[in-house]
Amino acid sequence: MARPLRADARRNQEQILLAARDLVAESGHDVPLDEIARRAGVGIGTLYRRFPDRETLLHALALDALTRTAAAARAAAEQETDPFSALARYLREALELRVSAVLPALMDVLDLENDPELGPMRDLSARSVRRILSTARTAGVLPPDVTFEDVGMMLVRIARPLPGPLSAEAKHDLARRHLELFIRGLGALTARETIR
Repeated sequence: MARPLRADARRNQEQILLAARDLVAESGHDVPLDEIARRAGVGIGTLYRRFPDRETLLHALALDALTRTAAAARAAAEQETDPFSALARYLREALELRVSAVLPALMDVLDLENDPELGPMRDLSARSVRRILSTARTAGVLPPDVTFEDVGMMLVRIARPLPGPLSAEAKHDLARRHLELFIRGLGALTARETIR
């Protein structure tokens, strides 16, 4: 059994994963590791002590993203009494976690379905989101033809950074705005309407 990390080591690991998340979302999976270390505010040696190679770091990043998104979906379902509010809360949190920008960037280098750690966590995350959608459909606040795939693909499209000279923060602000427009659009649909 692995010993728990010291507080400073745990903080460094979290900072590395957050920096990797943002840089992979912005630049792809081949972002230089020294750039990740610099963004995290740690030395490259610290990064390599926690993650001895790129594959280990990317695997940890994917596992962290899936774990956080599953927790966000579970919390939204348990803490929101209104089914549409649960869906909107999950979508907002998923965007902030950048899972829909990170995981597509890692699909070429990791097996998200068959990996013994990533596959089950991916399934758990998907089940949690499907439960939110099912509850919203049953309550009549989401049309029956709005699928898990629809919502997931829209998050991917919104989360993907725009090309061009805008700063990363400006691009993320636009993604937040576009997500709010998407949520507003979903809220305007009734259970009797279908998407053509």
